Amino acid sequence: MRQIVLTALALALAASAYAAPQQNQTDDMDKTLADRSLMGHIDNVRHAVSDRTSELVVSAMGFLGVPYRRGGNSAETGFDCSGFVRAMYNKSVGLLLPRRAEEQAAATEKIDRSDLKPGDLVFFNTMRRAFSHVGIYIGDGKFIHSPRTGSEVRVEDMNGSYWQRRFNGARRVIEDNKTAGE
Repeated sequence: MRQIVLTALALALAASAYAAPQQNQTDDMDKTLADRSLMGHIDNVRHAVSDRTSELVVSAMGFLGVPYRRGGNSAETGFDCSGFVRAMYNKSVGLLLPRRAEEQAAATEKIDRSDLKPGDLVFFNTMRRAFSHVGIYIGDGKFIHSPRTGSEVRVEDMNGSYWQRRFNGARRVIEDNKTAGE
């Protein structure tokens, strides 16, 4: 009788010892699958944002040479700086930003210059007031913008002394605001 009890106890311990790792393994497997699913979702979002950002930058580059026009907001009539940024975001990403540079700064998220990514906005003090000029960062320390009367949409180096002295800050457009300017 004692032998049967010991055998049953040994089998029960063995079964519980075997079952516990299976449950942990199942939990670990579920966690791994959940993590992969989350990572997959994060990768999908990252690719979607990256695709939209790439589309924004490529689209903006397609407007190189369009003349500056104060108050302008189309390729047909010309762009001013904020009109250019607004048109590019609306056309490429489907976001409607505010019309003026300082309003665009207020409607976007402040980021460090070191965190700039293509598609972020860069602001400059070109008229003795903060956020009086805006452009779109395209990477490698460069941005695209519509600079001034008599000029046209072009790419500039932010590290040039003129732009470096006037740099006001960097902002990121948050896609939650489908109509950031309304």
